[in-house]
Parts: sequence; C-alpha cells; structure tokens
Amino acid sequence: MIKKTLSILLFLIAVLQTAVKSETIHVSTRETELVLQTAQNGRLYQLYLGARLSKPEEYANLTATMKARSDGQAWEVYPVSGTETYFEPAFGIRHNDGNPATVLTYVSHDQRKISDDVTETVITMKDVLYPVQVKLYYRAYSRDNVIESWTEISHKEKRAVNINRYASSILYWKRSSYFLTEFSGDWAKEANMSTTPLSFGKKVVDTKLGARANMHVSPFFTVGLGDTPREQEGQVLMGTLGWTGNFSFTFEVDNEHNLRVVSGINPYASDYTLEPGKVFTTPAFIFTLSNEGVGKGSRDLHRWARSYQLKDGKGDRLTLLNNWESTAFNFNETSLDSLTAEAKYLGVDMFLLDDGWFGNKYPRHSDTQGLGDWAPTKDKLPNGVPALVKAATRNGVKFGIWIEPEMVSPKSELFEQHPDWVVLLPNREHYYFRNQLVLDLSNPAVQDHVFGVVDHLMTENPQLAYLKWDCNSPLTNIYSPYLKDRQNNFYVEYVRGLYKVLDRIKVKYPDLPMMLCSGGGGRTDYEGLRYFTEFWCSDNTDPVERLFIQWGYSQFFPSKSMAAHVTSWNHDASIKFRVDVAMQCKLGFDINVKELRPEEQAFCRSAVATYNRVKNTNFNGDQYRLVSPYEGNHTALMYVSESREQALLYAYDVYPRFGEMLLAVRCQGLDPRQKYRVKEINLMPGVQPEEAFNGSKVYSGDYLMKVGLEVFTTKKLHSRVLELEVVK
Repeated sequence: MIKKTLSILLFLIAVLQTAVKSETIHVSTRETELVLQTAQNGRLYQLYLGARLSKPEEYANLTATMKARSDGQAWEVYPVSGTETYFEPAFGIRHNDGNPATVLTYVSHDQRKISDDVTETVITMKDVLYPVQVKLYYRAYSRDNVIESWTEISHKEKRAVNINRYASSILYWKRSSYFLTEFSGDWAKEANMSTTPLSFGKKVVDTKLGARANMHVSPFFTVGLGDTPREQEGQVLMGTLGWTGNFSFTFEVDNEHNLRVVSGINPYASDYTLEPGKVFTTPAFIFTLSNEGVGKGSRDLHRWARSYQLKDGKGDRLTLLNNWESTAFNFNETSLDSLTAEAKYLGVDMFLLDDGWFGNKYPRHSDTQGLGDWAPTKDKLPNGVPALVKAATRNGVKFGIWIEPEMVSPKSELFEQHPDWVVLLPNREHYYFRNQLVLDLSNPAVQDHVFGVVDHLMTENPQLAYLKWDCNSPLTNIYSPYLKDRQNNFYVEYVRGLYKVLDRIKVKYPDLPMMLCSGGGGRTDYEGLRYFTEFWCSDNTDPVERLFIQWGYSQFFPSKSMAAHVTSWNHDASIKFRVDVAMQCKLGFDINVKELRPEEQAFCRSAVATYNRVKNTNFNGDQYRLVSPYEGNHTALMYVSESREQALLYAYDVYPRFGEMLLAVRCQGLDPRQKYRVKEINLMPGVQPEEAFNGSKVYSGDYLMKVGLEVFTTKKLHSRVLELEVVK
C-alpha cells in the first residue's frame, strides 16, 4: 500500500512539474540560431537549427511545428535509451535497482555573458523518479559562428550507477538529401577526404585505438545539407570533438528522412561506473553551420581556434632544422654540434633533436629498446642535454628535443622496475606495436612519472625551447593494473590522466612550445591543441602527398597549427617545390643541408628569410582554397590578411598532361576597390624578377577575383608563390 501511495505521489509530482508554461531557449551566434523548447510532457526538444532569422518575432511561428509526441520521432535534445526512443540515444544508464532507463525533464536554464562575444547557456534536467541530473552546456562564439556543446552527468543514488551512453551532442535536420565527408587513412596517408550520401540507417565514424586514436580516421567531419559539400556555396555542418581518445560520430537517417548527428566519446568497452556525487563531464563537440560552403566554415573555425583554443593561438611559431632524416639514431655530440651550425646557416630559429638520445643499460640505437629510460646515452652524449643546449646557444639557435613519455619498451629499465605501470594483460600473450607498450596514465604514480620527464628536462635546461611529444602506439593488451575491477572506465581515465599531466606542464611552463606528434597525425583534436602549439600532420613528407594531407587538415585547422617539414622524400620534386609546399604551414627542415647543391642551399636560406617576412599573412590571415588537388592535376590556395592589404597565392602543377587546357585561378577575399601589385617570390637563385610570373604587375581586386591569374603551367612538379600587396 505504501509503495502504491508513493508511486501515485511521484506521478502527481511529475504532472505538477510538467504542467508549466513552455520554455524557449535560444543559443545564438551572429549567423546561426539553435532554438530549444519544452513540451507539455516537460521534456526538451530541438525546434530549429539554421541561419539566424532577421526578424526575431518570427521564431514564434516555429512553435506550431513542436510535436510532444511519444512515438520516438520527436527531436529530443538528449534522448535516453529504454524509453520510446526508436533511434540512437544520447544517454543510457542502469540504476541501482537495475532499471535501464531514465526520463529527463526540464528544470531550469541560465545564460551568462563570458565576454562581449561569448555566451554560455546551461540547461538543467532531472529525472523525477531517480536522483539523476544532466546539465547541457552550450557556448556560442558570436563573431566566429562557432558553438561548443557538452554535458555534465551526476546522480545521488546510494551506489554507483553504470552509464553506457554519454554523448556530448545530438543535432537534427530535415533536408532532401545529406552527404558526409569523412577524413580517413592510415600511417603516412592521413586525412584522405571522401564524400558519400547518407540514406536510411546509420553510418558510424569511430575509433577504438585509445592513445593513437586518429591513426585510421580523424575526429572531424562535414555534412552537406541538401547537396554535396562545396567550397564556396551551400549549407554545411562542420563538426569536431575535443577528445584525445576514442570518439564516435553517428549519422542516422530515420524513416521520415530526418538526420540525427550524435557525437561524443566512443562508448565501446566504456560503460562507465559513476560514483554518487561525482560529475562525468563529456568533451566538447565543436561545430559551425556555414551557409556559404566549406571555405567559410573553415575560416570561422580557424579564427575561433586562434582566438580561443589553440595554445598561443595569436603567437609566432619557431622554424627549425630536425636531424631525423639525416642521422636517424646515429649521432653524437660532435655531429649534433655541426647540425646546430647548419641550422644557423639556414637561418631557422631552432635545432630539434629527435629520437635516439637516451638509454644506457639499453641504449636507444633502434626502436627495439630504451624507451622510458630518459637519461642521455653516455657513449653518444657524455655531457648530457645541457651541453647540447649550450652548443646550440653558442651557434646562435634555440634547442628543442623529442620525447615519447607515455610509452615504454619492454627492453628498458623502467619496465623492469615498474611492470605494474604498464597497460598489459596479466594472463595472455603480449602484443607489441612498434616494439613498445603504453604506460597506464589512469595511475597517479604514472602521471607523476610522465610529468617528471618534462620537469627534469626543463629544470636541468631552462633554455630548452621546444618539445616534440610523440605517441607511436595505440592501446593494446588492454588491462589497467591500477583500475583493477573498474576496467570499463579505463579508456576514459587514460585520456583524463593525460590531461592531468598536460595541465601540470601548462601551469609550470605556460610559454613552452610543443608539437603534438603521434606517429604522424594520430592525434589531431582541439582539446589536445589546448596544450600544444602545433601538430605533426604526417610522417609522409613527400610534397605531392602533403598537398592532399594539408588540404584535408586545413578544413578544420589553421596553418600555424600544422607542422610541415622539407625533406628528401620524392627526389623527383625540386627543392623549390618541396619548400613551397611546406611554406603553406609552419615551416621546418629535416634534411641534410650539406648534401644540397650550393644553389639549393642558397635558395633554402633565402626561402627562410622570405617566410619570416610573409608568415604573418599565412598564420593569421583568412585561408581560401581555390583549386582542389582532388579535382585535377593542379592545386592552389591563398591567404589574405585581416586588413586585406596583403595576400599570398600558392599554385602547384603536380602531374599535368601534355597540352592540357589551363584555366585562370580566380582569387578570393580581396578588396575589389583596391589595386594590388602581384609579384612572384621564393625564386631560385639566378631567376630575375622580370623572368618570373608576369614580372610585377598591378591589378584591381575586382579583376583578380572575377578574371583571375594564369598561374598554372604544364610543367611537372612546378610551383609558384605570388605575393599580392595593395598599392599605396
């Protein structure tokens, strides 16, 4: 009888709570409006997501479309499993009594200005039968037309609950057609773009690799709403997840041709055990809705990243000379001293020492041993890292160093001393990726060790200017000795442990530039880039392949975040072509300078000086992708400064056919009223300005954008860099 009375009371409470006036919530940027509204059942639904209406009063007309239906078709903002949701849920839970469902009803919402340009909306929802609370967060960046969405989940049940779905975001559309562009590949062929139509059913883009999570697929996507994604026109959704681990994007077209996009941590093997009173915070889903094609969306994301997300997003970047391609593991103090002198000769800012400088019981002479033993190899470097820093300083350049502190070689002193620190199955044959294993970052002792690797280097060498942080192995042999009976929490806790280490480094060494490397592009997410100034796009430095790789990454990341090095890959390409490709991004060299011919050395020195002169346009200007490498034998892109007074146009002839028709390249982003002087820069020694592209001519911005420039040729592996400046 008491149970029955209690059930009736709870039902009446639920009715009273939901019998309130409808609440409408607006999340707005300058161009985009997300409208949410409660229904009579007290639950929250997406009413509209699209271009902002010019007359705010007309949003009221949308209310007529609200259907508080109970057949699973309504656009619920955070649908749960176990109820009437027919399609992919955002949230799943198992309560203490075994009940596998929860119903979230609206409680309240709050909006506050973080700055003149940024507004945060927090919506609180609860289950009236169980003490479970979900808070939805939306942070809108008005000028940049970017919205972040994430979730906080908590409860006050007597014991831990199990959450098996915990999406960061779910968004809805109804269009005639949908087209998904995804970015996939493998080591040395990252961020390959492919576009496919979305029809009835589900398309899932996800990863289960853990540490080196993005090795096969990148954590970002573009959806063409109504048509295939195009560069300059059409409506597109561009989304990415800020999470340096397993992610999942589900694109589901239902029986009424609605599209649901569910984004968040991959719940694979991660039904998380959440203790009472603890808060589970999901990573941010970051998206922009562009009504002017992918190019506009990219520029908005680039500008947002430089202002709010990328470490030192407004700052400069260091040019460098790396030793890996010229020496690999074979070097000593004398040879490195010579290389720092070469760095000075080139005119770059820094010399970067790569893998192979550590280990004594198991010297790092190959990738088979020594990883984890971060003492300099005495035979190679008898005076340690301090001597290398001093030598670089003496030669007039900064010094940076490579580390891979999350990993360990089975053949290492660290593994011998702390086998319990390693992610390793206790009772099965071990699998080694690149002859190494992964340290268990869910363990606070391991976090202290990894932080200590950096802290010792920086304490011993205060002038150390740069860290290249590598991560070559995905998670394998998946068992955490530290978590014991909470193995289902491991994938999440590993990433959180990584962030705890990086937070400590950022607090103690806030101005330290770091490259996020992961066997190439194995880590390319915006949460990771809160701690890193740049990422390594790929170990593949063939300039032809890099044109495609850089094109793919440029969809979401600004040029200053993308490290590109000039190497000896593809000897068919001239040194000029290789440099011109790398100059699109953050320039570095990984080449034996002494093997270059005198005129090639002179060109590289001149190119570094040219790059330093114009790089601000690259780094902080708007990027316009003009001709795609996917569409023919040529490619071109340009950067335009914020003032529109300077611009750089990069044009590449890859493998043109004999006698093929060449089309002019029309510029974008210029001021049509201004006059621009156009001249070719980055010329090989001996080429006179009058021999270069059209000498130095003046055109109106209007002409350059409507008629364009005939920059392409039929020469194989040929490149041009044009500088455009307003004539005062």
